[in-house]
Amino acid sequence: MPQSAEPSPLAGKVALVTGASRGIGRAITLKLAAAGCEVAAVYFNAHGQARALCDELAALGRRAVPIAANVGNPQSVGELFGEFSACFNRLDIVVSNAASGVLKPTLDMTLKHWRWCMETNALALNLLAQHAAPLMGNDGRIIAVSSLGARFALPDYGFIGASKAALEALVRSLAMELGRTRGIRVNAVSAAVVDTDALKAFAARERMLREFAERAALGPALLPGHVADAVFLLCLPEAAMITGHILVVDGGFSISG
Repeated sequence: MPQSAEPSPLAGKVALVTGASRGIGRAITLKLAAAGCEVAAVYFNAHGQARALCDELAALGRRAVPIAANVGNPQSVGELFGEFSACFNRLDIVVSNAASGVLKPTLDMTLKHWRWCMETNALALNLLAQHAAPLMGNDGRIIAVSSLGARFALPDYGFIGASKAALEALVRSLAMELGRTRGIRVNAVSAAVVDTDALKAFAARERMLREFAERAALGPALLPGHVADAVFLLCLPEAAMITGHILVVDGGFSISG
């Protein structure tokens, strides 16, 4: 008799993914759902895309609920978890993926721009962790999505890069605090230039993609699915002793000098 397939180690787990309606967030949501997770797909203003994504997952037999929230706003995050708790009775995986910011020279930036970048890209992780930790059992996973701009100077990326550096610092602090008190692993995936619709906001998009293809050892392109694969790896039981780590997914781009 043919042997039945081994069940996925993530089957039956519940994941919450922010910025889930498109791009990297959508790829992460699809990957976790394919592995057996039920999903809360958090979005900001793309209701139609989030609803379509959840309908797609429902057709695959996965429970998926779209939830609107501004993840950089404490009140909105509180409402997000109120709605989440009305739909799910457990939480195993949180992916802080939603990001925003202003692409301008650093010297042209304002306090409003600083708050926008820091609240959406860095503060959001802490707000999510504050609400998620009490709902998570031992071996919960919190994963943030960062970028190489946290370590390298990129054109017009100064404030966003600073917010990503702050995000990575929070990953390390949360990993220590939550690991000791609750057994929760906290990590980040840092991606290079990912070919998404969001990249169209960069005036140098074509040059960035061309340079990645030329420099990356494993080019020619970094896709949302590659980032989703890395998030998936950090959710597996085999990653139980990985925490406070920034996993770089760049096809070797940053080692090329």
